[in-house]
Amino acid sequence: MMRIHCAGANAFLLDMSEGTFQDTIQVRIWGMAHVLQAAQGITMLTPGANNLLVVFDPQITEIQSIHRLLKQAWDQAASISITPRELVVSVVYGGDGGEDLAHVAQQTRLSETEVVRLHTSCAYRVAMIGYSPGFGYLTGLPPQLHVPRRDRPRLSVERKSVCLGGEFTCVMPQTTPSGWHILGKAQCPPLFDPTAQKPCFLQAGDIVRFVRA
Repeated sequence: MMRIHCAGANAFLLDMSEGTFQDTIQVRIWGMAHVLQAAQGITMLTPGANNLLVVFDPQITEIQSIHRLLKQAWDQAASISITPRELVVSVVYGGDGGEDLAHVAQQTRLSETEVVRLHTSCAYRVAMIGYSPGFGYLTGLPPQLHVPRRDRPRLSVERKSVCLGGEFTCVMPQTTPSGWHILGKAQCPPLFDPTAQKPCFLQAGDIVRFVRA
């Protein structure tokens, strides 16, 4: 069920969460964003974790019209099919660039080889971009690798570090603080380039596969 909340004078936050994160809801959110892209008066669409922020221009479209449009778009989104890009990312696991691989193995009672095998066995989906520019939350992490984030975040985790935290995995787009566990270092293009036409390399809906370098 979609719940609509005001987010200031010119935005709505659409909340579709039902407890834990659900991929099926997120796919429908992508479809809704696709439906709304060309809508008159809407200036920005930002998918979150089973939610969508919709910013509009009240001088172009009345708030009541936007409210009705959102309900219609949610119904239409159920039938939208998104064709994702598929990206393959090589990773050097362990060593100096993957200092938490041994810790994750210990926490999951797996060998380091088994952790890497599981991490490279899945097709991940970019659920949303958030936290920092270009940061993609990747869903599809095997349940065996669901490890709570660190109690004390590191002040600096290098860009292109491949990490996991809770039910998500990621590739760090910049060197930033993080409480996620570092498994290795990705060999990939920059994940955020403010000079590019599309600054974020990863887009919501993309499929990402990791392979051992």
